Amino acid sequence: MLWWRKITTWCRDHWLALAVFWFVLICVVLTWYGMSKLESFYRNMQLATMPMWILVWVAIGVLNALVYVKIMFGYFSKMDSAKKVKGEQVRVRFDEVIGIEEAKEEAQEVVQLLKDRARLKKVGGKILRGILMEGPPGCGKTYLAKAIATEAGIPFLSMAASDFVQVFVGVGASRVRKVFQNARRQAFANGACIIFIDELDAIGRARTYSAMGGQETDQTLNALLVEMDGLQSREENVVVIGATNASEGVLDPALLRPGRFDRKIYVDRPNLEGREKVFAFYLSKVQVGPDINVGRLARISIGKTPAEIENIVKESALIATREKRDAVSYKDISAAIERVDLGVKHRKSMTEAERRRVAYHEAGHLITLQVFHPTDDVFKASIIARRGSLGVVFHNPREEFHTQGKDKLLADIKVSLAGYVSEKLVFGETSTGVSGDFQHAMGVAHQMVWSLGMGSKYLGDWMMPFGRQTPFSNGNPLLSESVKAELNAETNAIFRTCAEEVEKMLTKERVILDRFANELLKREELEYDEIEAIFSEYGKARAQK
Repeated sequence: MLWWRKITTWCRDHWLALAVFWFVLICVVLTWYGMSKLESFYRNMQLATMPMWILVWVAIGVLNALVYVKIMFGYFSKMDSAKKVKGEQVRVRFDEVIGIEEAKEEAQEVVQLLKDRARLKKVGGKILRGILMEGPPGCGKTYLAKAIATEAGIPFLSMAASDFVQVFVGVGASRVRKVFQNARRQAFANGACIIFIDELDAIGRARTYSAMGGQETDQTLNALLVEMDGLQSREENVVVIGATNASEGVLDPALLRPGRFDRKIYVDRPNLEGREKVFAFYLSKVQVGPDINVGRLARISIGKTPAEIENIVKESALIATREKRDAVSYKDISAAIERVDLGVKHRKSMTEAERRRVAYHEAGHLITLQVFHPTDDVFKASIIARRGSLGVVFHNPREEFHTQGKDKLLADIKVSLAGYVSEKLVFGETSTGVSGDFQHAMGVAHQMVWSLGMGSKYLGDWMMPFGRQTPFSNGNPLLSESVKAELNAETNAIFRTCAEEVEKMLTKERVILDRFANELLKREELEYDEIEAIFSEYGKARAQK
């Protein structure tokens, strides 16, 4: 019966207190019996000196305990960080987990298995041993684990993998055993228990073998492997949920095999619909103005995680407060996105010639992006300094893309070179402001030829097996100097062709280039609507994929 199990578990957890209680009780009874047999004079003398001796022995005991703990355990962290938290105390429901619908569906299956433990056992199945949650940081892995514990209504032990790591040999392994021992007691009393280990890669990395013996983390990992599914495995339903930002290949293969981490849940960044839900959720916690369009916010935040979206909303609320407004407007959120992605504005003291050069540089980026780029839109152009840049053209994809075609990569090169070409076209010379653009453009062109085979020539004859080494890596000793020279020529050809096309286009569109440069000099910043209005005025439509 469950109530008897809870009583048994309580007695096991508090056996020391029970033993001390009975010992003290027996001593009191014996003392009372002995005192009753003494004569009144001796009995009064013993009673008079007894409080003093009690105080002396208590002081000596406390002093000894402090010295012992300081000397023996001064360098060891407490293991109390893995205290039990009841499922109802976590208070995170699946309704509150938004933006990661596919991962949530898999987690709901796990909850159903935990709830139907008796039926699963009757069928002959076994409950999951472990669930591995992978994905970028800030996507909701910890939040999802809390929701599993809440919905299942079982105890939840949460700790970071770094809590197991110590410089002293054997400490990490001992801590693993203590956590699982605690989890088995909770599972015995409550039917099941969840252990959540955050940043699992801290102890779960592939083990190293040498004649000198393994590292301390290897011993900790060995203890974890044994506790999850080894000779000491028990009947109790203990489910381990591990979360990591590292790729699956970083973890030890023994940790990933069935019987340990049986289920793998990839918690990815939310899609367009997911971002709309996340924005709607966090915006519901603040006062918003009538100009807020959640769909538009979701479109300009492609690639953002739920944590980043929460940070954007918080930052926008701070901006609205600083400007003494009672509600968050679209302008505040736009400024928050820029502040998070681009950095804080710095109004540097520049000469008029410098401002004009920066304006033409950014106008070149802007026009080239509109004319050539098949996937991205310009959301803002600015000549206000941010971080190490004197100006910026902020752009994002129109929708989510998981692969990049040749046309997109060529457009990236053209956009990067546009600032250089614009300065050359207007001033006859360039500045040091083009160095970062040049590095990015050359890096993309090099990747296209050396890694992706996107040169103008057919390179199939060179695609021979090179083992694990990338066939077209620059340092590959199996490539002859003639092949390297030809690949470099292909890279330079892409670079030159893109620069020529940008120069031809900007020369043709010199009127629009001057217009945008003058608008930037006058306003310093241009928003998406203002940019679109100017392009519409000249009949320039954006490039299409």
